Amino acid sequence: MQSTFLRNGAILLAFGWIALSAPPALAHAIIVEATPSPDAVIHGASVAIKLRYNSRIDHARSRLILLDGVGNETPVPLAADNPTDQLAAEITGIAPGQYRLRWQVLALDGHITRGDIPFTIVTP
Repeated sequence: MQSTFLRNGAILLAFGWIALSAPPALAHAIIVEATPSPDAVIHGASVAIKLRYNSRIDHARSRLILLDGVGNETPVPLAADNPTDQLAAEITGIAPGQYRLRWQVLALDGHITRGDIPFTIVTP
């Protein structure tokens, strides 16, 4: 009887150790660094974009869209050499006004995350 109790205790202890040592479940990709920053005022007609996330993202299924003050959408091509946790791009020839950079990324765990970064362009 005591050996059964010890064996069952050892099994429970092993399962507990496995459960506590398992890596945490992956979560949505969240921005940890953004250029432009939210509500930035940019002087000039070009915007360098760099969004860094807390996890790797699937670049083929991620996108950037520029929305102007009236809601017109312009797709923003991604740079070809993005690191696995970043989206980068450059927008040139942009007129003064208020804009939103809409981003959507697919984390490698299958979760889609979206957001907007508002910013303003002013003449230099």
